[in-house]
Amino acid sequence: MDKPIQKDEISLKELVLKIKDWSSYLFSKWKIIVLVGFAGAILGLTYSIFKKPIYTASLSFALEDEKVGGMGGALGLASSFGLDLGGSGGGIFTGSNLTELFKSRSMVEKTLLSPVDLNGKNVSLAEMYLEINGWRDSWKENPKLKSVEFLPNSNRSKFTRVQDSILGKMYNNLSHGELSVGQRDKKISIITIDVISTNELFAKYFCESLAKQVGTFYVETKSKKARINMAILERQVDSVRSELNGAITGVAIANDNTFGLNPALNVRRTPSARRQVDVQANTAILSELVKQSELAKVTLRKETPLIQVIDRPILPLAKERFGKTKGILIGGILAGFLTIIFLIFRRLLKLILDL
Repeated sequence: MDKPIQKDEISLKELVLKIKDWSSYLFSKWKIIVLVGFAGAILGLTYSIFKKPIYTASLSFALEDEKVGGMGGALGLASSFGLDLGGSGGGIFTGSNLTELFKSRSMVEKTLLSPVDLNGKNVSLAEMYLEINGWRDSWKENPKLKSVEFLPNSNRSKFTRVQDSILGKMYNNLSHGELSVGQRDKKISIITIDVISTNELFAKYFCESLAKQVGTFYVETKSKKARINMAILERQVDSVRSELNGAITGVAIANDNTFGLNPALNVRRTPSARRQVDVQANTAILSELVKQSELAKVTLRKETPLIQVIDRPILPLAKERFGKTKGILIGGILAGFLTIIFLIFRRLLKLILDL
């Protein structure tokens, strides 16, 4: 005779009865849930009182990177004669590359070592960061860390391993949450820097200093090739001009030596003729170099990008505070929810053990 097949499915009636049973169980524990929820609300209120507000400093700027444009024909003609007038700085720091430059360790560390005036005292942003986050207080009992200093504009290459480690920790904190750089609208080429901190002045100073550091580095890098080329041409112009002046003086001396000379003695006029050739050659070379030098100056102006700051952080900064009402609600609801989960789990465990 076949055995009856046991059904694993649960009927709607059984489901309703189970829900009613569990509801009755949780309702019987309402005192515990309310008590724990009240305790959580008090903890949330305490947290909101002691939680420091978060300040956000924002700086936005537009980048104008003028290309060679109308000088293309002149530069092409110059290059056909083997002349390099600087060319374009390329697209090294365009788009996302420029955004990542702001968050690079090199730029962030240079910014941290830049000086600021704090209560009439010249300190670095790194020292300011240590004080804000209470690192100095935690190092008082550690002689190895107690003597560590970050002076303004310090030579980064001479830092100790401990200083490198501390700066690395600062960089990680800033680059992973405290510093954000990007375009708020992909259709608009305006870059915005946001720095958050529990200290209003630090957020403002760091935001402005980072923009300055990156701006200087960007301009110098983009125009470096054109500046080097212009400096070479200027030295060549000065050198040829000096040779030309010497040749002119030589012609005058040679003419003085042959003044009133017998026309039959032409061989004595040879030095003067040679110096005349030098004058003509140097004049032609100088004329060409001056043209190249002026063209290089125009190229340098075009290769130097313009970073135009649109908005700077202005005190008072935007502040985000963890409100008391928010703390009470979140603390109470979270504590009550965790209590319910605990009670359900404890009852389920008891039921399993009783089987």
